[in-house]
Amino acid sequence: MVLCFVQFMLVLDDTVVNVALPSLQADLGFSTAGLTWVVNAYFLSFGGLLLLFGRAADRFGRRRVFLSGVVVFGAASLVCGIAQEPWQLVAGRFAQGAGAAMSAPAALALIALLFPGTGERARALGIWGGIAALGGTAGLVISGALTDLASWRWIFLINLPVAVAALALLPRLVAESRAGRGRLDVPGAVLGTGTLLSLVFGLLRVAESGWDVVAAGALALAAVLAVSFAVVESRTAEPLVPMAFLAHRVRAVANSASLLFSAAFFGMAFLLMLHLQTVLGYRPLTAGLAYLPYGAGILAGMWLSSRSVIRFGVGRSLAMSFLISAIGLVVLSGVAPGAAYATEVLPGLLITSIGCGLSHPALAVAAVSGTTERDAGLGSALLNCGQQIGGAVGLAVLVPLATGRGASGYSLALTAAAALLVVGAVLIAALLRKEHRA
Repeated sequence: MVLCFVQFMLVLDDTVVNVALPSLQADLGFSTAGLTWVVNAYFLSFGGLLLLFGRAADRFGRRRVFLSGVVVFGAASLVCGIAQEPWQLVAGRFAQGAGAAMSAPAALALIALLFPGTGERARALGIWGGIAALGGTAGLVISGALTDLASWRWIFLINLPVAVAALALLPRLVAESRAGRGRLDVPGAVLGTGTLLSLVFGLLRVAESGWDVVAAGALALAAVLAVSFAVVESRTAEPLVPMAFLAHRVRAVANSASLLFSAAFFGMAFLLMLHLQTVLGYRPLTAGLAYLPYGAGILAGMWLSSRSVIRFGVGRSLAMSFLISAIGLVVLSGVAPGAAYATEVLPGLLITSIGCGLSHPALAVAAVSGTTERDAGLGSALLNCGQQIGGAVGLAVLVPLATGRGASGYSLALTAAAALLVVGAVLIAALLRKEHRA
């Protein structure tokens, strides 16, 4: 549970600043362009450094890297909470992302190795995935409550007790594990990290400023680095990412589906929160509280997920969960000015959240399918990479789609998000059609 609650904290910080951005801008004097980097700095370092630290966890010890990440994350949260200048907050957010990139893949790898049996792993990852999914929702609720009732600084300072508890308890509860003491593929690490940093930066730049020279240059650089990475990895004796690992069918489908899933849900969370406040006129606290049923739906989906995976298999469970979420997004796309919460907002939230709760644990089970003591950290890192890159894609594609088309933009963007999930369901059903049991 300690690992699960740290993951909750890491995912929470993906979204916790969204509601507090106007208060941050007023207190610290952010420019409009600079304010976006309060969000983007976390995305950039988290997504860009995952692959490096996931493999480092396999090499140097998963518990060691996890605890080091918790220390970095806790210290960075303190820096954010006491920041007096815009650059201090942005630097703290970048450091938070680096700490998250160290901790997240190591945590999932430890859970996968602690519970090797099919049934117990499905249940353990069901709890882990459900609590992680709750983190994204709780970020909006907590941010609204603390911003309205106390200060935006507490959205960062509340991380400190969780970090201290993890540092005190985990060494007593979990033994160290590592793949061995082989050499780390330094050229692969540099190229892989550079690829992810350039890709995430380019996508975030598109979401912020549209398709300009900087965005195009960053994405072009990411493509060049990706090709170089593939060439180097094919010639290295101990590659950072073995090509055979990527070819595993269930894991490959899980990572691809995770990218589509995250693109849809990150875009939805951003747009719906904005819609509730600017179109329906909700205050930050009210908008946060409006998301509470979403958390209840995730818990219900989480409870069903491990049972579904054990009974029907990963493929069928994932395809079904994606389609349920797509239906929920279509319902939410119809929320118009003056919509009543109970009859027009709540049904879509509940349907979407149940699908989300079903999806997260099943994606985690599939992503670490077939992993061993040698490569569990890599499998975890690739799943997290897909989630972070998918989130950046969702913001880069869906937000401009919504803001560039007036009143109909919100509906169009959420319909597009639903379409991404339908594509994911078709992909899963086609490629995992022979997979019947977990």
